Amino acid sequence: MTYKTDIEIAREASKRPIQEIGAKLGISSDDLLPYGHDKAKVSATLISSVRDRPNGKLVLVTAINPTPAGEGKTTTTVGLGDGLNRIGKKAAICIREASLGPCFGMKGGAAGGGYAQVVPMEDMNLHFTGDFHAITSAHNLLSAMIDNHIYWGNDLQIDERRVVWRRVLDMNDRALRDIVTSLGGVANGFPRQTGFDITVASEVMAILCLSNDLEDLQKRLGDIIVAYRRDRSPIYCRDIKADGAMTVLLKDAMQPNLVQTLENNPAFVHGGPFANIAHGCNSVVATTTALKLADYVVTEAGFGADLGAEKFMNIKCRKAGLAPDCVVLVATVRAMKMNGGVAKVDLGTENVDAVNAGCANLGRHIENVKSFGVPVVVAINHFVTDTDAEVQAVKDYVATQGSEAILCQHWAKGSEGTEELATRVAEIAESGASQFSPLYPDDMGLFEKIETIAKRIYRADEVLADKKIRDQLSAWEEAGYGNLPVCMAKTQYSFSTDPNLRGAPTGHSLPVREVRLSAGAGFIVAICGEIMTMPGLPRVPSAEAIMLNDMGNIEGLF
Repeated sequence: MTYKTDIEIAREASKRPIQEIGAKLGISSDDLLPYGHDKAKVSATLISSVRDRPNGKLVLVTAINPTPAGEGKTTTTVGLGDGLNRIGKKAAICIREASLGPCFGMKGGAAGGGYAQVVPMEDMNLHFTGDFHAITSAHNLLSAMIDNHIYWGNDLQIDERRVVWRRVLDMNDRALRDIVTSLGGVANGFPRQTGFDITVASEVMAILCLSNDLEDLQKRLGDIIVAYRRDRSPIYCRDIKADGAMTVLLKDAMQPNLVQTLENNPAFVHGGPFANIAHGCNSVVATTTALKLADYVVTEAGFGADLGAEKFMNIKCRKAGLAPDCVVLVATVRAMKMNGGVAKVDLGTENVDAVNAGCANLGRHIENVKSFGVPVVVAINHFVTDTDAEVQAVKDYVATQGSEAILCQHWAKGSEGTEELATRVAEIAESGASQFSPLYPDDMGLFEKIETIAKRIYRADEVLADKKIRDQLSAWEEAGYGNLPVCMAKTQYSFSTDPNLRGAPTGHSLPVREVRLSAGAGFIVAICGEIMTMPGLPRVPSAEAIMLNDMGNIEGLF
């Protein structure tokens, strides 16, 4: 059987004018700022006007640790949103925007797949409404103003060795990880060592995704610590006087984007921090606005539940006062077999023993999510090679974990393939069974917070951090930052820091090589193992297959 590609399906979509999509949520045309016919930004006036309304039900979609076999978290988020609408619920989805780095690197796209997609797919995967460009520009404006301040006399007495604000680029480029700037003589400034992160790791990205409005945005931008003096006293963004201009650059980017699914249901797509090096959730303003406009909101958090879901619970929910009513944990038979030791080329052959062996990873995630007090349903994202026996093996295993697994065929059938999941999720959300609580209290010490995540989520025996890192954490506590949550930067492929260690490992250690204070965003970043905040391209990047065909259409996005 020949299947259409995602981009072929998306190109055949029967899109409705974006005003009709907004009307489904009670958004008037006056409160939509159109970007063409099929996408728009939601006005700040509308966002402000609905803040006192009661919230709908919040459903989080997360997943097992990703494997090359694919899990389909965004696809399931879209499919579940469409499924809820199919059974008569007023539902919206909230997902993140796509970064150009992975689109041209490994993923090739991030708008769902098959018949569970968000459109316009090409626009979403490329420049969309310019939000990432605005974030990149605002971040690098601050970088330029720091160096400019030093060049023109350094009135703030910045210690050039202690400038902690790096530059960013929305592209995978390992050559920029560690660089020296301002070479070439006096006219170019003072040479110093620095580097680039990818835009999705920028504190500006995190700030935009955690801010409530433009006033909150500017305050948080002003709180960014960019450098230190020789006496170790901090220099803030507001000291450089960059926060006002950065807010201007981010004025439109702060407004959520409204688009639609293939079934013409509303989708908010806004913000895009990675979950392995940032907090991995779409914007607070998009989620909270959707909760006021819809009865059900389905959102996702990046990568496995050990990263995205943990940060959703401990960072986003804590900052925004949110509490999920139900969690959907996405898994595939193929990924279970790969966790069970089967090579990717052999995944099409039935192997129930390997499925059973690989289910330990799924079980660990179920247990972890339940530890937050939230009920969990497993969505088995169906592939055509799955056999009935393999699917049943997953269902049987999940039952032993005190949860239930539901087969979902949204990739091939759209909302028809998620009716059962949608019905069960609605029942759980309405039951009031969720007793959500974060993993740790605000007043726990910073190192203890890192240890809590390492031991309770990753099942590490210990955290390895040298005296310099521990002293830095203590200094931040003394400076008044001890109440902040921690954001773990770690490989997404394993519970450990070894990307090749699949399943549910125990007895490992968590090495923390660096900690960073994101004072504006309001969290501490702990960089663990060999994870990079500027990814590199793979040996064969997706960019090699992305091009315009003879008809002028884009090929290679998927």
